[in-house]
Amino acid sequence: SHKHKDKHKDKERKHKDHKKDKEREKSKCSNSEYKDFSEKKHKDKVKNKDGSLERHKEKDKHKDKEKRREEKSKSSSVDGKLKKEKENGFASPPRIKSEPDSDDFYHSPKHEKSLKRERDDDDYELKPKKIKTENEKKAKKRKQEEDEDEDIKPKKKTKDKKGGEGDAKKKAKKEPEEKWKWWEEERYTDGSKWKFLEHKGPVFAPPYEPLPSNIKFYYDGKPMKLSTPAEEVATFFAKMLDHEYTTKDIFRKNFFKDWKKEMTSEEKSKITDLNKCDFAEMSEYFKAQSEARKQMSKEEKQKIKEENERVLQEYGFCVMDNHKERIANFRIEPPGLFRGRGDHPKMGMLKRRIRPEDIIINCSKDSKHPKPPPGTKWKEVRHDNKVTWLVSWTENIQGSIKYIMLNPSSRIKGEKDWQKYETARRLKKCVDRIRAQYRDDWKSKEMRIRQRAVALYFIDKLALRAGNEKEEGETADTVGCCSLRVEHIKLYPELDGQEFVVEFDFLGKDSIRYYNKIPVEKRVFKNLQLFLENKQPEDDLFDRLNTSILNKHLQELMDGLTAKVFRTYNASITLQQQLKELTSPEENIPAKILSYNRANRAVAILCNHQRAPPKTFEKSMQNLQTKIDAKKDQLSEARRELKSAKADAKVRKDEKTKKAVETKKKAVQRIEEQLMKLEVQATDREENKQIALGTSKLNYLDPRISVAWCKKWNVPIEKIYNKTQREKFAWAIDMADEDFEF
Repeated sequence: SHKHKDKHKDKERKHKDHKKDKEREKSKCSNSEYKDFSEKKHKDKVKNKDGSLERHKEKDKHKDKEKRREEKSKSSSVDGKLKKEKENGFASPPRIKSEPDSDDFYHSPKHEKSLKRERDDDDYELKPKKIKTENEKKAKKRKQEEDEDEDIKPKKKTKDKKGGEGDAKKKAKKEPEEKWKWWEEERYTDGSKWKFLEHKGPVFAPPYEPLPSNIKFYYDGKPMKLSTPAEEVATFFAKMLDHEYTTKDIFRKNFFKDWKKEMTSEEKSKITDLNKCDFAEMSEYFKAQSEARKQMSKEEKQKIKEENERVLQEYGFCVMDNHKERIANFRIEPPGLFRGRGDHPKMGMLKRRIRPEDIIINCSKDSKHPKPPPGTKWKEVRHDNKVTWLVSWTENIQGSIKYIMLNPSSRIKGEKDWQKYETARRLKKCVDRIRAQYRDDWKSKEMRIRQRAVALYFIDKLALRAGNEKEEGETADTVGCCSLRVEHIKLYPELDGQEFVVEFDFLGKDSIRYYNKIPVEKRVFKNLQLFLENKQPEDDLFDRLNTSILNKHLQELMDGLTAKVFRTYNASITLQQQLKELTSPEENIPAKILSYNRANRAVAILCNHQRAPPKTFEKSMQNLQTKIDAKKDQLSEARRELKSAKADAKVRKDEKTKKAVETKKKAVQRIEEQLMKLEVQATDREENKQIALGTSKLNYLDPRISVAWCKKWNVPIEKIYNKTQREKFAWAIDMADEDFEF
């Protein structure tokens, strides 16, 4: 404000000086000697502007004289130049190069003033930076004044400039993050998955490092030196010693059988009983190693991280159709003991080390083929562009084929997902016709058609899997809809006030128990009674049906229809309906997320996606409850403070106390919100204790439903999908708007 006042005074003073100058100009403009003198002075001034420090050394008393002389010289030189311009008919070239917009110099009296002001400032403070900013300010001010009567063009220009700069910055930031929008391109129609594929092959597990000589294995209380292959397998058991698996008879039996295959004949003759084997010292060694890894210095951890990053950059990416794509699992699983899910009959068996000779490579002919480790060779190199895998091998436990595939965020995986949900959306259009048909088939004269219709009803209503035929004893006794046995269901004409109840109890996929009591339609109940007649518990419920018959029928009903499409359709439609019912516009974001999780939970229950409660569940719930109690105490304290502030405000009735009341009110509201957030979190955790939400969210729910819901209710997408999931569903996030309907 002081600067502004000083400038204003300067302006007034200089305005008066300017009037005096004009009077002097009239009398002295003809004096040529004076003119020469003024030009000389002007040159001196320019020199001074360019950085000469001579004027600094002059005494203060000379400054006033110099000012007056400069003012005179300025006025005379300007007047002389104006005359020349009139004679020649054009403006003479400007001499002072440092001035902005010098073309307007001689025509603008305002600029004349600004120049004088600059010169005065020069005398007091000769700082080039300050002069420059002063010039710029004056020039801007002058431009604004000149353009007041015009259509505000400079404002538009500045906006454009700013916008342009902003866009450029944004583009510069976004460029490295820019992703390939494959969903906007045309897909291959000839059945091929790619035209060009190049990769470096798999990363094999590191070779076995023998135990230090001081770490002993004991048999029957005596130390015993094992051969390297036998020692390696023994370490697998030692690492799992604290796990409940090693207490299971089937696990111990399978392990001992496979371990003996790795022993020498001498070791086989000595080691005959697993109960006499002592792996404790080996187990303690591995625990100490694990602890040592945790205690590593930052530098050591950074070194490991850098090495992992180097391997990722070399082997973790491939080139597919001129695009760099991330590979999901480029490391081959190391050898170990098979665990399986549930009570798997093969748990404890030895998973052998995979070698280059077991590996089939798939890449394009014109690509640079991956090289096997020195002294080895691949089993085979293929060029099959009708499949999506890069590497395959057969594992020894169940004889199943394992693959190295692309990351879920890749084009191939994304296209597959998109296609899956589009097929489920097609089912929505004809599901009523299919349901009407299987209802009619319940009355069919043929038993096979009745069985097929009842099985389809279960697949539709209960989201059961179809179930595949298996060889006895080869795998766990898991069943699906078509392979249900008489022992898996019980019929109740009435139960808990409901009619025609069917009780299901069987092991489903991954040995997860499916237990459900469900009321069914009367005709379904009667048919089930008919199917159970004269059958033993181990007999098939649907003895005239298998998965191939069912899938053939489903294909006839709709192209591409399978039992899984029914599961996907029912899961997605349930989520959409539940979100509409549970979401309230008045709710805040944490409450909306709770509603989303409840809708997701309804789907997980439908699909029987269960999990064992986490080991740390009780402890984490206790910690959360402690936080809730502390927050409640904080809230009651804040309310007491608010009450006393209100009482104080009634007595004093001044602005200070009013503000204090408002502050306390806001504090109470903030703590209430925090408490609500914690309580919602506790409810959510408790409800999800034994339900796995992730499986349905990633595999059965059309992501566009979730994206549309987020956009509609302004819920950040990050609250629903983490970074990896957002990459997987990039196509849905880009594609869906808030009006999307499954």
